[in-house]
Amino acid sequence: MNQNCGKRPRCLDTIPAMKKLLAEARAHKVSVVCSIIANTTPAEVIKDVAPQADEPHVLSGPDKFLRTDLEKILKDKGITTVIVVGTASNGAVLYTASGGAFCGMNVIVPVDGLSAIHVFADYSTVFTFMNAPSVSAKTTLTKTDLIKF
Repeated sequence: MNQNCGKRPRCLDTIPAMKKLLAEARAHKVSVVCSIIANTTPAEVIKDVAPQADEPHVLSGPDKFLRTDLEKILKDKGITTVIVVGTASNGAVLYTASGGAFCGMNVIVPVDGLSAIHVFADYSTVFTFMNAPSVSAKTTLTKTDLIKF
């Protein structure tokens, strides 16, 4: 979102890798679901990573599975593995990836696709994915260049 990532240099640094990941996913007909924050629309997503008109989006707080139809969107498409990226690594990324794991999905988190205001939050998030009960067993940490569709 322009409102949060657009004001954070660490987040803006992730945009080129996210743009490339999205292009690869779309080229391989992989489903893309965008999340937006309160009082915004998909039109306010940073242009390079904005959803296409036919791509669904959810509006939620840190856990994009909570009080949204994200789980239904994914399960209706037969999706069992999700790739989670975004700013607020210690918020939206951590809780959405955990939510996916708790729904029984496999979760891929490219570390070059997450950011927070402070780098410590990124380290803490990665540590959690490596060690948290239930979540660590369902999570793979990687880099975007290593993801193949």
